[in-house]
Amino acid sequence: MQENTGAGYPGDAGVTDDFALAGVPDAFQRLWTPHRMAYIKGGQHQFKNENDCPFCVGPGRTDEEALIVYRGRTCYVVLNLFPYNPGHLLVCPYRHIPDYTDLTLEETAEFADLTQTGMRVLRKVSNAAGFNLGMNQGVVGGAGISAHLHQHIVPRWGGDGNFFPIIAQTKAITQTLDEVRQQVADAWPGETDAE
Repeated sequence: MQENTGAGYPGDAGVTDDFALAGVPDAFQRLWTPHRMAYIKGGQHQFKNENDCPFCVGPGRTDEEALIVYRGRTCYVVLNLFPYNPGHLLVCPYRHIPDYTDLTLEETAEFADLTQTGMRVLRKVSNAAGFNLGMNQGVVGGAGISAHLHQHIVPRWGGDGNFFPIIAQTKAITQTLDEVRQQVADAWPGETDAE
């Protein structure tokens, strides 16, 4: 007879494998990173206006100081100051807007074009085998800076994901941000360079 805990679940004696209570197992491996919650929750208040927003302040600096690799008409491309991988780019509109639906048609077109160009350039300079593209919309969506829209372009290579960042809170980056910025900026096509 199966032990009953009173909550409608079998007791320990009724559990025959690791997945009995969870239903059908899936193929996902889960990596829990509770330390990331401090990043997600922290700092949101400090970037509510354009004077404090790093994505608004950056374009007023030199490309080298701000790590900007390309300036377009309505949007620009910058290296992520805290990259997941070398060459991790961000596409940002100049306007201080929080949501993708706030982009104008002109901004949307350039935003998409710069994303595609960023991927092409990263393939050229670093032989990226794949990419993670994404926008975290809102604080609950995981945005570190939710007040200013930005799209991540993260280059990926086979075997680039390991547990060192989780175990040691350390990410091995093979080049300095200055070196990567210069390499990507030099490879960025000019106005007459059609790809």
